[in-house]
Amino acid sequence: MIILEAVGNALAMAGSMGWQILWPLVLGFTLSGVIQAIVRKERIVALMRDDSPRSLSIAAALGAASSSCSYAAVALARALIRKGANFTAAMAFEIASTNLVLELGIILAVVMGWQFTLAEFVGGPFIIVFVALGFRLWMRGKVVDAALEQADKGLAGSMEGHAAMDMSVATDGSFWKRLFSRPGITSVSRYFVMDWAAVLRDILLGLLIAGAFAAWVPQSWLQAIFFVHDSTLAFILGPLIGPLIAVISFVCSVGNVPLAAVLWNGGISFGGVISFIFADLIIIPIILIYRKYYGTRAALRITAIFYGAMVLAGYIVELIFTPLNLVPTNRNLSIVNAGISWNYTTWLNIAFILIGLALLVVFFRSGSGSMLKMMGGSPDSEHNHAGDDQPLHNRSGHQNHAPRRPDSSDHHQQ
Repeated sequence: MIILEAVGNALAMAGSMGWQILWPLVLGFTLSGVIQAIVRKERIVALMRDDSPRSLSIAAALGAASSSCSYAAVALARALIRKGANFTAAMAFEIASTNLVLELGIILAVVMGWQFTLAEFVGGPFIIVFVALGFRLWMRGKVVDAALEQADKGLAGSMEGHAAMDMSVATDGSFWKRLFSRPGITSVSRYFVMDWAAVLRDILLGLLIAGAFAAWVPQSWLQAIFFVHDSTLAFILGPLIGPLIAVISFVCSVGNVPLAAVLWNGGISFGGVISFIFADLIIIPIILIYRKYYGTRAALRITAIFYGAMVLAGYIVELIFTPLNLVPTNRNLSIVNAGISWNYTTWLNIAFILIGLALLVVFFRSGSGSMLKMMGGSPDSEHNHAGDDQPLHNRSGHQNHAPRRPDSSDHHQQ
């Protein structure tokens, strides 16, 4: 009975958290679908030929507009490298496409507070800068050559098909004309459904882990781990501990926000929780994918550089926010114990569930259902599903392109 009661409490908390974050998730994925449907990404590689500040800025902007789950972002970065993109620029794209995206900002603002959203967009660029510096110092020469050679083998990782799909609107016209055209609405529905399908597992896993943490781990334990009674130690250790918790949680994308709320309530420092949120690209399954994509040496260096960049970004964010009085003081975020009742959250959930169902109907009525079977896909297949209503068997083309093996000088960090 005790075990059943404990499991029941964890599931109840997970369900309550899921209810609180439902409408922000639907809103975020809808707006993300709008951006992805309108922004064409055909010339991405041409804009990412080196690791100059301009190329890194463009890569980050395109990554933020592409909005992918962590697995798809990692697969897309490898695909860009195989087509000739600079290694560092591709990593900047990967970081931005999971950590500088609209849906993450929205759910952070609703669940934890606007300060956390601001911290996301302040800290993200610092991570890219630190990664670029780390790659120049530690990812060059034979290590990069070996990584490029391994990448060219095209070994399958996860979400390869999802990463290869371009479902944006191919027609010309103004933003609103393209968006509200029939192809535009179809394209938004495709991005909405495919993005949900890509991250649903991580969201559910994140809720279950967060529910278990909230129900089973006493706050006194967390406060001891995070040194809440020693502000200096809390500041120093928080950003070091945060990413390590993320590594072993196996949760990525927006799925780590509920657990971030639990950790914040438990006393982790502001910099620590921010570094935890950023660390979705170094969870164990993704580290194993890095090893498959780029080889063991490169995977270990990528992981170490990413970890160091996330730690440093956590310190910097807290150092910037503290004197400006932007560090939140509320350690009792309502998501953990809010429950389900007839309030504004319930009404918003009902409204956005209807919006989500409408997009789901458009998705299947346009003949897009078969796209769900292509999400695993192959790294050597490109699926160009322009936003129209033609059946997919008339739209999906598989280009048997040989991966371009760039001149290694394009990738060496000068």
